[in-house]
Amino acid sequence: IINKYNKQEQQIFPKLLAYTVLALEENPEQDFLGDIYTELGLNSKEHRQIFTPYNVCHFMAEITINDLAAQVGFVEIHDCCCGAGATLIAAVNVAKVKLGKAGLNFQNHILISGQDVDYLVTMMCYIQLSLLGVAGYFKVGNSLTDPMTTGDSLEDYWFTPMYFSKVW
Repeated sequence: IINKYNKQEQQIFPKLLAYTVLALEENPEQDFLGDIYTELGLNSKEHRQIFTPYNVCHFMAEITINDLAAQVGFVEIHDCCCGAGATLIAAVNVAKVKLGKAGLNFQNHILISGQDVDYLVTMMCYIQLSLLGVAGYFKVGNSLTDPMTTGDSLEDYWFTPMYFSKVW
């Protein structure tokens, strides 16, 4: 993929990754890439993309995620139109706090999955959740006509590095 870019453009990628890492370290409670994507007006008119603001996603997670510590094993959180990941990031952050109060590490109890028809935004979701240390997997494809199923080819799937920990 990198060969599609000239040398000058290639040198920008490490800087962009560093900015993303620093932004998520400074404030993990945000949809950094989704916000940039929206601010630059890159939303796909074809897919009619409207990204849900992070504060709305956080509120939804707060009112829907109950006492996770009472759950046995793990909880999978799925978003069939994950976009850049704001809803999943908010859910992870809420789960992290709730499980942390019980002395539990969210990385051992939360598995994220998502799907989106848009390759670029699915990769944004994958990057952000990977950098946040979340176990998860994502499928690029239409969740209405080609939903995730057990017999799927893994060709369109992306797995976060944390997914490969011994827990999962």
